[in-house]
Amino acid sequence: MKILITGANGMLAKSVRKRLEKGNELICTDVADLDITDEKAVMEFVTNAKPDYIINCAAYTAVDKAEEAGEIVRKINADGPKNLAIAAKTVDAPLVHISTDYVFGGDLDIEKEYKEEDEKHPVTAYGITKLEGEEKIKENTDKYYIFRTAWLYGDGNNFVRTMLKLGETKDEINVVADQHGSPTYAEDLANIIGEAIEKKIPYGIYHATNEGFTTWYDFTKAIFEYAGIICQVNPVTTEKYIEMMKITQAKRPKNSQMSKEKLLEQGIQIPEWEDALKRYLQAEGKM
Repeated sequence: MKILITGANGMLAKSVRKRLEKGNELICTDVADLDITDEKAVMEFVTNAKPDYIINCAAYTAVDKAEEAGEIVRKINADGPKNLAIAAKTVDAPLVHISTDYVFGGDLDIEKEYKEEDEKHPVTAYGITKLEGEEKIKENTDKYYIFRTAWLYGDGNNFVRTMLKLGETKDEINVVADQHGSPTYAEDLANIIGEAIEKKIPYGIYHATNEGFTTWYDFTKAIFEYAGIICQVNPVTTEKYIEMMKITQAKRPKNSQMSKEKLLEQGIQIPEWEDALKRYLQAEGKM
């Protein structure tokens, strides 16, 4: 298959490229090669390349900066997916797009999990524009996979690497303990994308994170335990953390727990987050 990957130098895209490089022809682009916010450029590039699939890994993901960044956030997160959807339909190529738990309000009772069809109520510029991107894809093509993910880490700057550095240099740290979700290894998300394409599962929206739920606090404790790091981890509320760090922060969802039932029904393998973390730390030479 010929597969176009946008945002190809990003953390997830690196894993997607690794997962799909064998047996496929990959066309890898970043903004210097293809600006997805340029409708004419996207149409010209896609109609010339005629890919069998388009995987959009390009996004504006700086949640805090998005609050003040203005129209560029909407251009990348909403207009870009729209342009790709229109072009994808023109060449009859399914579009694979990565979305986020931030399309929800994050205030669901923590005893519950969000399902794909649950009410959307984004409260940040990032979440609002990502939801707009989903809607524009649905409006412009019928052949799409939208994978909502959360708490992603992999080959690049991420929470796990940050905690490892802190744990190796500090005696104790404070970590938020009232936000709940699923840490997601980019390698596993890339495999979900690969399996979905290869198995040709029904088009639509799917939640795609590692299995199981935890908090940033418990996630950090697991990182230190598996890496053999001795560092005191203190649980704090989101509000207390913001006060202690003296920072301005976009609202974080207290509940990012998303049900993977729909994906599991398609026979897609989804590893537990603890297993994923161990594999990542092994790959990083930290276990």
